[in-house]
Amino acid sequence: MKLIIVTLFFSLFPLFADTFTNALIDETSPYLQQHAHNPVNWMPWGKAAFIKAKKENKPIFLSIGYATCHWCHVMEKESFTKRKIAALLNKYFIPVKVDREELPQIDALYQRIYKSYYGHSGGWPLNLFLTPQKQVFYITTYIPTKTESYAEGFTTLLPKMNALYNNKLRLKNAIEEIAHAAPKENKNVQKILTTQSLVDSIQKMYDTDYPGFGTSKQFPEAAKITLLLDLAQLTKNKKLAKEYFTLLDTMALRGIYDQVGGGFFRYSVDREWEIPHFEKMLYTQADLIVLYVRGYALSHKRLYKDVVQESIAMLQKHFSWHNLYFSASDADTKKGEGAYFTFTPKEIDAALKYNVHEDDIRDALGLVIEENFHERVHLNFYTNTRPKGFYYFQKALREIQSKHTYPFIDKKINTAWNAMMIATLYKAAYIDEKYAKMADKSLFALEQMMLRKQELYHQTIPNHQPQQKGLLEDYAFFIAALLASYEQSYDIAKLQEAEYLLAQAKQRFYKSGVWYLSSKKQIKAGVNDKYYTAAVSKMVQNIIRIAVLKESLRYDKFAQKSLNTLQNELPYKLADAPALARAYLMHKNGVVLLKSKKSNLLQNRKKIQAIEYPYIMTRAEHYDDFLACDLRQCFAKEKNLEKIIFLIYKKKI
Repeated sequence: MKLIIVTLFFSLFPLFADTFTNALIDETSPYLQQHAHNPVNWMPWGKAAFIKAKKENKPIFLSIGYATCHWCHVMEKESFTKRKIAALLNKYFIPVKVDREELPQIDALYQRIYKSYYGHSGGWPLNLFLTPQKQVFYITTYIPTKTESYAEGFTTLLPKMNALYNNKLRLKNAIEEIAHAAPKENKNVQKILTTQSLVDSIQKMYDTDYPGFGTSKQFPEAAKITLLLDLAQLTKNKKLAKEYFTLLDTMALRGIYDQVGGGFFRYSVDREWEIPHFEKMLYTQADLIVLYVRGYALSHKRLYKDVVQESIAMLQKHFSWHNLYFSASDADTKKGEGAYFTFTPKEIDAALKYNVHEDDIRDALGLVIEENFHERVHLNFYTNTRPKGFYYFQKALREIQSKHTYPFIDKKINTAWNAMMIATLYKAAYIDEKYAKMADKSLFALEQMMLRKQELYHQTIPNHQPQQKGLLEDYAFFIAALLASYEQSYDIAKLQEAEYLLAQAKQRFYKSGVWYLSSKKQIKAGVNDKYYTAAVSKMVQNIIRIAVLKESLRYDKFAQKSLNTLQNELPYKLADAPALARAYLMHKNGVVLLKSKKSNLLQNRKKIQAIEYPYIMTRAEHYDDFLACDLRQCFAKEKNLEKIIFLIYKKKI
């Protein structure tokens, strides 16, 4: 019996030997939890890590990622689970992990350093070597285990970084080289901002061959697409308007959009929008659904309505929790990247078996060609609309897909992203009023969870109290959701709450004309909108809107002061920060405040939302007539809404 027990113990020893637990085990972040059993002695970002680094005289190895990041998973599997790499990291460094969604201000700081040093944007994973005093002496993105043609590997890089740290002269030079790097000046910077200069700028960036703004890969940059339509409407530029709708069509019909389950993937790896990285982010859905609501209001194209309804249905099915929304879903399952969202040729054949429009669908989807993604098929339309019989095909594929394993879902409840989605749902009420009711429930749930003792919090996970105080982005998007709620219900309490939170935000994040990402006021707010709208740009838009709704010159001056500071700090042309450009245009051209009694506004909501001037707000008053007003004057008063719309066009366009 003793022999059996001893034999069993030693047979299980390798299993126990491979089980590690590090300091991340006590963290609530799903991303940090993914690394809690790496053999690397990870520590979370905080004082303890830097105190340890100083005490042991070791540099920090800082790795930044997020729970649904494909290449973060690859690097973990290749390197962070390997004892040899872990031994080097543990011996020479204090390894620190950061969830960029938990600490976006830390990520923003180091992404800015990366861009300054290399002259182009970074991404995730982002990896750095720091002194215990937080001085950066090496920065890069993905690191392979062994050196490849595109990057030096961990096995040689780690000893090299240790040697560099211990050579004080070389270390000093490396720190100074990165610290003194500055963004390369763009000779085409627009010194004087005008509407036409923005038209010229965005036109140069737009790719007419492959609609969008990418070169080697395409991100669905919602803020830039929004600006495109704003400029089209302000200048009556039919070319820009056509580019807007062509881009909406292309994204809705190609592989960046999930043709079966609905919703957009994070980005396309090619210019053609065909093959995505298969992550789905809550902020991507929130940003893009609004574009299609706006497109539908102007065109009544069924495809746009489908995109809105399918995307929201997808979120309700996979992301919804107690009227709130999880943060993201992964690209990968155990069967590989995109396995849930792609199909075998046999599955495609089965879905088309009884479809009388099989030939049309195959032609439209290019399915006469072989598999396009790892011996599987990812759906793309190569026509300008969905073919006949598509909805039966979609239904059949959904039944097949129900047998696939859905990817990991990052179950963080993020205040900013939920607020973005709430504002989107209010806009989507143009298509179906039920979305406004969903938004009401979500706003109430978010207030109950994240607004405690009149203080906003950043994020949490289900069944946990939030601990992290709100950041600028949380306040900016929460205020925007409150303003959207006010325009849906005309409940004055929502406007008052928005004002209160703006005052809080100013106290916490604003100092001497500058907005900061956190209340520590150490990291200035950036204006880049590549992934989603920059918090500071959204905040300035909020201030402009509140100034109009309250008819307040004080708020207007505050908006102007914020704009002046931000414009002076822009390293490149303004169209690279399209949400800030939009704030500039809102302030320059003026938001039109349409006032009438509540019943008039509610009855005519769809007509108002379809007005082809981009900056319209509404406020309930006791007037039977409609009044159209600027900040400083009302310029039209009519009983007939159509006449008011005509006068808005006459004055503003």
